[in-house]
Amino acid sequence: MPSEVKIPAVGESITTGLIAQWHVEDGATVAAGDLLLTLETDKISTEITAEQSGTITIISGEGEEVAIGAVVASIEEGGAASEAPTAKKKAAKKTAKAQKKVAATAPEERAEPEPVAATKSAAATPAPSPAEKRAEPKLLPARSPAALEDTSTDRFTRKKLSPLRRKIADHLVSAQQNAALLTTFNECDMGEVMSLRKQLQEDFVARHGIKLGFMSFFVKACVAALKAVPGINSRIEGDSLITNHFYDIGVAIGTDKGLFVPVIRDCDQKSFAEIERDIADYAKKARDGKIQLEDLSGGVFTITNGGIYGSMLSTPIINPPQSGILGMHNIQQRPMAVDGEVVIRPMMYLALSYDHRVVDGKEAVTFLVKVKESIEQPTRLMLGI
Repeated sequence: MPSEVKIPAVGESITTGLIAQWHVEDGATVAAGDLLLTLETDKISTEITAEQSGTITIISGEGEEVAIGAVVASIEEGGAASEAPTAKKKAAKKTAKAQKKVAATAPEERAEPEPVAATKSAAATPAPSPAEKRAEPKLLPARSPAALEDTSTDRFTRKKLSPLRRKIADHLVSAQQNAALLTTFNECDMGEVMSLRKQLQEDFVARHGIKLGFMSFFVKACVAALKAVPGINSRIEGDSLITNHFYDIGVAIGTDKGLFVPVIRDCDQKSFAEIERDIADYAKKARDGKIQLEDLSGGVFTITNGGIYGSMLSTPIINPPQSGILGMHNIQQRPMAVDGEVVIRPMMYLALSYDHRVVDGKEAVTFLVKVKESIEQPTRLMLGI
């Protein structure tokens, strides 16, 4: 008896997933443990493997959204499935598709029976005048479900949103609707951090096997600022205000599948090298589609760096239920007044978006000034003073 390939449960709130890719072809011989398909949900991607050896018959194709627990393929044990059952299944799938196509066809597009010969009384009915013809409403053809499927022309491409993209859209809209969002700005001189990185980079790589980036400085700066302004390390839960006493910082990572915000745990207790290694590991997992739910949950604050894409300034949206997010931007050489003289300095705009229900303007400005001071005096930051 063939073994069924079912979509496994991948999280309490996840009910459906999208078959992003089949890694085997219909009718292929697979071994137990072989990778069969990649399932993309609104939070993570999951790889599903074969539980037994045999010949696989694919039931649901790439791009189909399937429910958790749905059977998407079967594996005939013994390495070779009989041709008859496979042919039957293929024929059944073709019939089902044909029935869907017929059902989706608009009434106006269906073939009508040939009219019977006109009766004498019908022939005697006077034809409508031109004015009457113009008065008749013109019915537009109904849009069938087929018209909403993936299509591509020389002028546009219609593609169904992935579960992850739909989740991101819902999450961002919800944040704007349910929080009193406000953004405050400042700028920081990146010269000292850039000089320190250049001075220590070779020894840092030799010692830790990873490069010293800007993000670890900003993570540490945000931890210092959260300690100075604990109101931003808070969240609203019902009628209660919960203030966190830990420092798990989310770092936004962009991939071709969407935006992921993995959480670096206990950033107050980790070294710069440990933070850089965690970020690199999460970035690889995100690109490979191997991020897990536990990697994305529990953060108290988020940092996003639009500067890597050339962004000059932006107003980031908070990641609920968090109350704040820091936006980093592109480093620009700009003329600045330093000790009464105009000098060219590498400057970065910083943006802090916050939930005004929790955070007052004074707290937000104080937080951002603290981040600025930490970045402009990185040796004090590295020494924890």
